[in-house]
Amino acid sequence: MKSLAYCVDSVIDAATEAQEAAAGAGPSENGSRPARSGSEAFSRDELRNYFARNSAKLFAAAKNNSLQSPDLAVRFEDAARRLAELAPIVNSPAALDLEDLERRLTILEEKLTAALHGAATEDMLLEVRRELDRQLAPYRRKMSAAQLAQLERQYVQKRLFEHFAVPRLSLFYLT
Repeated sequence: MKSLAYCVDSVIDAATEAQEAAAGAGPSENGSRPARSGSEAFSRDELRNYFARNSAKLFAAAKNNSLQSPDLAVRFEDAARRLAELAPIVNSPAALDLEDLERRLTILEEKLTAALHGAATEDMLLEVRRELDRQLAPYRRKMSAAQLAQLERQYVQKRLFEHFAVPRLSLFYLT
Protein backbone atom coordinates (compact mmCIF):
# COMPACT_ATOMS: atom_id res chain seq x y z
CA MET A 1 0.00 0.00 0.00
CA LYS A 2 2.95 2.36 0.35
CA SER A 3 3.80 2.21 -3.33
CA LEU A 4 2.44 4.43 -6.05
CA ALA A 5 1.20 1.36 -7.87
CA TYR A 6 -1.56 1.14 -5.29
CA CYS A 7 -3.07 4.48 -6.29
CA VAL A 8 -2.71 4.41 -10.09
CA ASP A 9 -6.24 3.07 -10.61
CA SER A 10 -7.67 5.71 -8.30
CA VAL A 11 -5.82 8.46 -10.12
CA ILE A 12 -7.05 7.22 -13.49
CA ASP A 13 -10.63 6.91 -12.16
CA ALA A 14 -10.49 10.45 -10.78
CA ALA A 15 -9.16 11.76 -14.10
CA THR A 16 -11.97 9.98 -15.96
CA GLU A 17 -14.57 11.45 -13.60
CA ALA A 18 -13.08 14.90 -14.09
CA GLN A 19 -13.31 14.50 -17.87
CA GLU A 20 -16.93 13.35 -17.60
CA ALA A 21 -17.78 16.31 -15.38
CA ALA A 22 -16.12 18.70 -17.79
CA ALA A 23 -18.14 17.23 -20.65
CA GLY A 24 -21.38 17.75 -18.76
CA ALA A 25 -21.94 14.12 -17.82
CA GLY A 26 -21.99 13.30 -14.14
CA PRO A 27 -19.54 10.81 -12.67
CA SER A 28 -20.62 7.21 -12.42
CA GLU A 29 -22.47 6.03 -9.32
CA ASN A 30 -19.89 3.46 -8.24
CA GLY A 31 -18.36 5.68 -5.54
CA SER A 32 -18.15 4.14 -2.09
CA ARG A 33 -19.04 7.33 -0.22
CA PRO A 34 -22.43 9.01 -0.55
CA ALA A 35 -22.13 12.58 -1.72
CA ARG A 36 -23.23 15.33 0.63
CA SER A 37 -23.83 18.77 -0.69
CA GLY A 38 -22.54 22.20 0.24
CA SER A 39 -22.40 23.16 3.88
CA GLU A 40 -23.69 19.79 5.12
CA ALA A 41 -20.50 18.06 3.93
CA PHE A 42 -18.81 18.75 7.26
CA SER A 43 -20.23 19.86 10.57
CA ARG A 44 -18.80 22.96 12.18
CA ASP A 45 -17.53 20.82 15.07
CA GLU A 46 -15.69 18.55 12.63
CA LEU A 47 -14.06 21.59 11.03
CA ARG A 48 -13.12 23.16 14.39
CA ASN A 49 -11.59 19.88 15.59
CA TYR A 50 -9.74 19.39 12.30
CA PHE A 51 -8.26 22.89 12.40
CA ALA A 52 -7.33 22.56 16.10
CA ARG A 53 -5.65 19.19 15.48
CA ASN A 54 -3.69 20.50 12.50
CA SER A 55 -2.72 23.66 14.35
CA ALA A 56 -1.35 21.58 17.23
CA LYS A 57 0.60 19.40 14.77
CA LEU A 58 2.05 22.49 13.11
CA PHE A 59 3.16 23.92 16.46
CA ALA A 60 4.75 20.54 17.31
CA ALA A 61 6.54 20.49 13.94
CA ALA A 62 7.77 24.04 14.62
CA LYS A 63 9.15 22.96 17.97
CA ASN A 64 10.84 19.88 16.46
CA ASN A 65 12.49 21.94 13.72
CA SER A 66 13.32 25.06 15.70
CA LEU A 67 17.00 24.19 16.14
CA GLN A 68 17.77 22.80 12.67
CA SER A 69 15.69 25.27 10.71
CA PRO A 70 14.41 28.31 12.63
CA ASP A 71 12.98 29.89 9.46
CA LEU A 72 10.93 26.79 8.74
CA ALA A 73 9.70 26.69 12.34
CA VAL A 74 8.47 30.28 11.96
CA ARG A 75 6.55 29.30 8.81
CA PHE A 76 4.94 26.37 10.66
CA GLU A 77 3.89 28.67 13.50
CA ASP A 78 2.52 31.19 11.00
CA ALA A 79 0.45 28.49 9.29
CA ALA A 80 -0.87 27.33 12.68
CA ARG A 81 -1.94 30.89 13.49
CA ARG A 82 -3.63 31.24 10.11
CA LEU A 83 -5.63 28.10 10.81
CA ALA A 84 -6.76 29.66 14.08
CA GLU A 85 -7.81 32.76 12.12
CA LEU A 86 -10.32 30.59 10.24
CA ALA A 87 -12.33 30.08 13.44
CA PRO A 88 -14.56 33.13 12.88
CA ILE A 89 -15.52 31.79 9.46
CA VAL A 90 -16.44 28.40 10.92
CA ASN A 91 -18.23 29.95 13.91
CA SER A 92 -20.20 32.43 11.81
CA PRO A 93 -23.96 31.83 11.76
CA ALA A 94 -23.93 32.36 8.00
CA ALA A 95 -23.83 29.41 5.62
CA LEU A 96 -20.36 27.94 5.26
CA ASP A 97 -18.62 28.53 1.95
CA LEU A 98 -16.54 25.35 1.85
CA GLU A 99 -15.06 26.23 -1.53
CA ASP A 100 -13.65 29.48 -0.15
CA LEU A 101 -12.41 27.66 2.95
CA GLU A 102 -10.69 25.09 0.72
CA ARG A 103 -9.09 27.90 -1.32
CA ARG A 104 -7.63 29.37 1.86
CA LEU A 105 -6.32 25.97 2.96
CA THR A 106 -4.83 25.36 -0.48
CA ILE A 107 -2.93 28.64 -0.27
CA LEU A 108 -1.59 27.68 3.16
CA GLU A 109 -0.51 24.26 1.84
CA GLU A 110 1.18 25.83 -1.18
CA LYS A 111 3.15 28.17 1.08
CA LEU A 112 4.13 25.25 3.31
CA THR A 113 5.14 23.18 0.29
CA ALA A 114 7.41 25.97 -0.95
CA ALA A 115 8.98 26.29 2.50
CA LEU A 116 9.49 22.53 2.74
CA HIS A 117 11.14 22.42 -0.69
CA GLY A 118 13.48 25.18 0.42
CA ALA A 119 14.33 23.43 3.69
CA ALA A 120 14.84 19.97 2.20
CA THR A 121 18.38 18.92 1.49
CA GLU A 122 19.44 17.99 -2.02
CA ASP A 123 20.17 14.45 -0.84
CA MET A 124 16.67 14.08 0.56
CA LEU A 125 15.04 15.36 -2.63
CA LEU A 126 17.26 13.12 -4.72
CA GLU A 127 16.27 10.07 -2.68
CA VAL A 128 12.57 10.95 -3.00
CA ARG A 129 12.96 11.33 -6.78
CA ARG A 130 14.77 7.98 -7.04
CA GLU A 131 12.04 6.30 -5.01
CA LEU A 132 9.41 7.91 -7.21
CA ASP A 133 11.12 6.79 -10.42
CA ARG A 134 11.41 3.19 -9.16
CA GLN A 135 7.73 3.03 -8.26
CA LEU A 136 6.47 4.75 -11.42
CA ALA A 137 8.65 2.89 -13.92
CA PRO A 138 6.09 0.20 -14.82
CA TYR A 139 3.30 2.77 -15.31
CA ARG A 140 5.01 5.53 -17.27
CA ARG A 141 3.78 4.23 -20.64
CA LYS A 142 0.19 3.93 -19.44
CA MET A 143 -0.14 7.51 -18.21
CA SER A 144 -0.14 10.84 -19.98
CA ALA A 145 2.55 13.45 -19.35
CA ALA A 146 0.05 15.60 -17.44
CA GLN A 147 -0.94 12.67 -15.21
CA LEU A 148 2.70 11.83 -14.54
CA ALA A 149 3.58 15.43 -13.72
CA GLN A 150 0.67 15.72 -11.30
CA LEU A 151 1.47 12.41 -9.65
CA GLU A 152 5.14 13.36 -9.30
CA ARG A 153 4.25 16.72 -7.74
CA GLN A 154 1.83 15.10 -5.32
CA TYR A 155 4.28 12.36 -4.36
CA VAL A 156 7.14 14.76 -3.61
CA GLN A 157 4.78 16.98 -1.63
CA LYS A 158 3.46 14.01 0.35
CA ARG A 159 6.95 12.80 1.20
CA LEU A 160 8.07 16.29 2.30
CA PHE A 161 5.02 16.68 4.54
CA GLU A 162 5.70 13.25 6.05
CA HIS A 163 9.41 13.93 6.57
CA PHE A 164 8.80 17.18 8.42
CA ALA A 165 5.72 15.77 10.26
CA VAL A 166 3.45 18.47 8.84
CA PRO A 167 -0.27 17.71 8.44
CA ARG A 168 -2.14 18.11 5.19
CA LEU A 169 -4.57 21.00 5.52
CA SER A 170 -7.04 20.41 2.70
CA LEU A 171 -10.58 19.39 3.58
CA PHE A 172 -9.97 16.31 1.44
CA TYR A 173 -7.91 14.95 4.34
CA LEU A 174 -10.61 15.53 6.96
CA THR A 175 -11.60 12.11 8.23
